[in-house]
Amino acid sequence: RASLQTNSFISAASFQETTKVLTLASINAKSDELKGLKENVIVGHKIPAGTGLREYEDLIVGSRSEYEAVMEAASRTLKPETSKK
Repeated sequence: RASLQTNSFISAASFQETTKVLTLASINAKSDELKGLKENVIVGHKIPAGTGLREYEDLIVGSRSEYEAVMEAASRTLKPETSKK
């Protein structure tokens, strides 16, 4: 019963009449935020749990010196070149 009360139409489509749920969702221009485990598995994304949590996607794991070296290199390559006349 709890699965039928989800806000995710993708998750609901796996429990109910799939074509009806998807047709109504498309007619009503619904969008799915893909916050749950089931809908992320259905569409082939990483699951929002453990290291798949969105807050960890951009996390850099390493030493501070490695991070500073990477940031220094990035700042040198991203600076626009000044034209010499």
